[in-house]
Parts: sequence; structure tokens; C-alpha cells
Amino acid sequence: MQKALEYYKRIVDENFEENVESAARQQEYIKKYTARYHGYYVHTLYIPKMFTEDMVRRFEEIADVIYGILVKVIRAYRADEKYRALFGFEERLEDLILRPEHYECPLPIARVDIFFNEDDFSFKFCEFNTDGSSAMNEDKELNEALKLTNAYGEFVKKYDVRTFELFRSWVKTFARIYGGYDRAVKNPYVAIVDFFGGDVSREFTAFKKAFEDSGFECEICEITELSYDGKNLISPSGRKIDAVYRRAVTCDIMRNYDKVLPFIKAAEDNNVCLIGDFMTQIVHNKIVFKVLHDDMTYAFLSESEREFVKKHIPYTASLTEEEIVKHDVLNTKDKWVIKPEDSYASKGVYAGVEGMTDEEWRNEVMQNTDNHYLLQEYCEPYASLNIDITHDKNARYKEYSNITGLYLYGGKLAGLYSRIAKNSIISTQYSEMSLPTVIVKEKQR
Repeated sequence: MQKALEYYKRIVDENFEENVESAARQQEYIKKYTARYHGYYVHTLYIPKMFTEDMVRRFEEIADVIYGILVKVIRAYRADEKYRALFGFEERLEDLILRPEHYECPLPIARVDIFFNEDDFSFKFCEFNTDGSSAMNEDKELNEALKLTNAYGEFVKKYDVRTFELFRSWVKTFARIYGGYDRAVKNPYVAIVDFFGGDVSREFTAFKKAFEDSGFECEICEITELSYDGKNLISPSGRKIDAVYRRAVTCDIMRNYDKVLPFIKAAEDNNVCLIGDFMTQIVHNKIVFKVLHDDMTYAFLSESEREFVKKHIPYTASLTEEEIVKHDVLNTKDKWVIKPEDSYASKGVYAGVEGMTDEEWRNEVMQNTDNHYLLQEYCEPYASLNIDITHDKNARYKEYSNITGLYLYGGKLAGLYSRIAKNSIISTQYSEMSLPTVIVKEKQR
């Protein structure tokens, strides 16, 4: 891995001016083709995120183990009222989660984000994303932009490079799961459903195309514009929907409950197949990090799974006065992160290490105490060299913090998503950027 990175760096250095020019082509492609995220173009650097086949095998092992654990958590939640109480979900959400299961896969899609040490393969989990898992198109388009650079053209003369395909592979998984649905029809009409607000990103159109290329009729639907006649969930175009690829995250659905009643009622009546169903919220909500360390969870995990949790799930607790005093949180800010139990896109996340003054840290901690916030141990990200000639022709090499997303389709590793930041916290509210992810292997001579 280090050998490949050093070789890439040498290519850049030996033909620096040419690479600066090709970085401009890379950026032009990104501005023209890459989806915006919250209104902004994706920012990237010049050197891709490279992993070896050995690393991929490690990621596959991680995916298999954590998927097995999370499925056990889902099953326990549905079966045990006392265990459900650990999560504290509101009654309306709990009722949706406890609806009868209508297909076998309880967690169809997820992206689990980890802090991965590339030197010794150790890691800690950062968060679990389920139905709203995104950025597949970022990786695809960033890899297309990467191919326009001089350095990449030289690199592939010495190294074999492969990437993950994240669209057709999801459709294949979706179709397999739907095939086990208890009311499956032969040629289902598929709806990709979310809160769009009039802004449909290229990622959704890419998924729509993948469904259509696989023989499905598919429509992208604003969830608030669906209707229900008591038997059929109807799309804005007037079509009966048989299967939903749900991108609308549960917290947004619950916040807009009255606006999405047709969608909810159709699901409750089992007149549409939701992939995924509401039970995925059990592991999407960040409180699961706290629950994983609970004795009730340890009771149904195997010994090896318990050790996995202890080693790789950071210490997490509700942000209460008792926890603050117990760990002297106000005076040890660099050891902690606080975050909402249920959010996404790093909203409301604060890290004491991230340039906060003692007073700023104290204010954020006290303001969010007993306010559905979590206290979590800070995990130091792995740092690697990269260069930002994409935006600055006078740039020099710097170390950037890394986080790696593992896409799980039907419980198996399907791909990777790489993010970096100048800061130690990798989030949209700080300096987050995305990198194209490639798997590299030196060519045999």
C-alpha cells in the first residue's frame, strides 16, 4: 500500500506542471457531472484513496461480523419488550418497527463507517447508516474524473486498478430481496422515495437507470406527493407502486409524519413492499452504540462477538450530568465527541479536539445534556499524505484524516467510500472531502 502511494507521489512530482493541468480537467469534469451535496460540488484531492486486495478481504470480514451482530440486535428488539426500552423510541415509531416482517432480510442496505488504520488493519466504528446510505454516485463520478489525470494514466501502466460497481449490484440485491416478499408480483413497479424538495440529484437518476437497465419500470417519487386509495400506493404520475427503495431516512419521516400518511398507511397495510422497512432504524439510530455495550446485548452475542464489540465499538453513553461528572468531560474535552442520537450528515456533532475553547466546549456540552445527545470517546483517524493541486497549483503535500465507508448490500461488502479532512473530525461542518476509491495490485512482469 505504502509502495503504491509513494509511486503515485513520484509520478506527480516528476511531472508536476502537467499534473496541475490535468487536475484542472479533473475539476471541470466534477463541476459538470458530479452530483451536488447540499448545494455544493464535491471537493476532492489529486491522489485517489488506494487499498490493497488484503485490505478488501479485511473489510469483507468486518462487514460479515458487524452485519451478524446488527441483525441479532434487530431480532432482539422485536422480540423483547425490556430490550426495546433501552432505545427509548417514541410509540408511533415503535409501532412501525414492530410491523410483521414480509421478507427475510432485516437490513437490506447499509454503509458502516470506520476509522481504519492502514498500517496494522486495526479499526473503530464511527457510525451506521441504513436506508439513507448515499455517495455511491460520488465514488463513481470521482473515479471517472480521476481517469482524466496524467498521474493516473502513468500509474495504471505499473498497477492493475479496479473499482466497485454500486448501482447494478444494488438492483440485483433489491430484486433478490423483493423475490422473497410475501406479496411479490412478477414485474414490480419500483419507486425510489425520498424528501427531494424539487432537487433530485444525479445519484437518484443513476439508480433509476440501473433499475430500468435491469428490466424494471422505475420512478423517482417525492414522498410527500404519494397517495393511497386503501389498496394501492400511487406515485405522482398515477402508477401503482409495488416496491419502494426507501431513501427517506426514518427521522425525517417521523418529523413529517402527517405529510407522509399515505406512505405510512400503505406500509402498515402491507400494500407496498418497503426495502428497507422501518426496523432498520434500530441500528441507524446512534444510540445503538450505547446499547451494543449493554449487558442485555452481551447476553445474546457469542463470545467472539462480545470481544468484537468491546474492541471496535467506542465507549458511548447518554450525555447526562452523571456521565459528565464520572468522566470529567468538561476538563478532558480532547477525549470526547458529542452527537445527536438521530441525525445524519454530521449535523450537530461536536468534538472537543476540534479547535474548541474550553468555554465553547462547556457550552455545547451543557446545552445538550439530557437532550437526546450521546457522549462518545474520540477516535484518532488514520492520516495519509495527499495534495490539493485540484484547487491550488501551489499546494504542497499534507496529512489528511481518513474515514472509510463499507457499503453492505444484503449483508455482504459491496463497495467502499472514502472521505478525508484537514481536521481530525471528518464531517461536512468541518473540512470534509471525498476521494475516488481504487483497489490496486502491482502488475506481474
